[in-house]
Amino acid sequence: MEDQTSTRQGQLTGLRVVEFAHVVAGPLAGGMLADQGADVVHVEPPGSGDAARAMGPRRDGVPLWFKVAGRNKRSVTLDLHHEEGREVARELIAWADVVIVTLRAGRLRAWGLDWEAVHALNPTAILLQISGFGATSSRADAPGFGKMGEARSGVVHLTGFPDGPPVHTGFSHGDAVTGLMGAFAILAALHRRDTDPDFDGEWIDLALFEPLYRLVEWQIIAYDQLGAAPERAGNQLAVAPAAVINTYRSADGDWLTVTSATTRSVRNVVRLLGLPDGEFATVDQQHAGRERLDTALRDWVAVRPAAECLAAFERAEVVASRVFTAADIVADPVYAEREDIITVDDADLGPVRMQSVIPRFHRSPGAVWRTGPALGADNALVYGAWLGIDDGRLAKLEAEGVI
Repeated sequence: MEDQTSTRQGQLTGLRVVEFAHVVAGPLAGGMLADQGADVVHVEPPGSGDAARAMGPRRDGVPLWFKVAGRNKRSVTLDLHHEEGREVARELIAWADVVIVTLRAGRLRAWGLDWEAVHALNPTAILLQISGFGATSSRADAPGFGKMGEARSGVVHLTGFPDGPPVHTGFSHGDAVTGLMGAFAILAALHRRDTDPDFDGEWIDLALFEPLYRLVEWQIIAYDQLGAAPERAGNQLAVAPAAVINTYRSADGDWLTVTSATTRSVRNVVRLLGLPDGEFATVDQQHAGRERLDTALRDWVAVRPAAECLAAFERAEVVASRVFTAADIVADPVYAEREDIITVDDADLGPVRMQSVIPRFHRSPGAVWRTGPALGADNALVYGAWLGIDDGRLAKLEAEGVI
């Protein structure tokens, strides 16, 4: 199961990627590419490896997070503090189509991983550089993590209830969205590489706050034109698409989300609740009666079990869902029908379940062929077979602690 080079499948089979990136954002960008068949080499320091290897919950002392975060990649060890290590890094850059880095700007320059050095080594390489504040800012050398990016993006200010503190989401939201945006940017650059005969490489410069900031489409124009920053509104949202959106607790203690995005969908809620349809016929009427709708819906759900509510919502074409836990996800028939949960064999834990490859391509889908590998598991393959480093040099590098 370990060496799938000859049978790899997916949209990006044959793409070569090297990651000088640790923890979440950069590795997730590479992980999205690896899931679609790219050969992704994850470079880690000897001995300790990526800090992500020790993060998150454990079973029998084995960390679980990296089993997913490192899946479908090659792990090599390389000490970039040594000149010999930086020479091997240059060989990896020359081999790759895409280079992903998350080190601070000064360290990138010192180690020859900045844009100028990468471009000189490999003029058609695409460099994705992720940092806390962006390479062109006065804080290019400042450290940054995803939660900082979330706080700067405007998202945290908008999340939570009016009388409570701002709330971060329950996962690495800023890092994850930056990784996803980075993968999208790489694919955009690859398209230009393949269609532009004058392609001269590309430098993608992402700050951790920028992707989430971009996704809250209305916050800047609303402030610019209305003169006031949108505020927290709980689950109703500061800027909602329509008059019904909130969570409601059922008689048997489940939380349900009910949402609307059109005038018609709001009127479906009105009719279900038995309110006068004519009083909620227009967008203005619906927004004026928003509090009345919310109170009536909260009272209606509170006296009924969740299953009865959900069945009634479905009959009335009201969009609603139970708020899922991980236990609900693994038991849900739609997740099963979509094959969104897969089982993969792991050397340490045996069979483990995790997310399948998303998005799904029907003609040439990606696949999960390994969990996160052991540290340095692919040194011989990558350095020997792929870069052509002979056995004598490999032995010397290992003896000197470079790999």
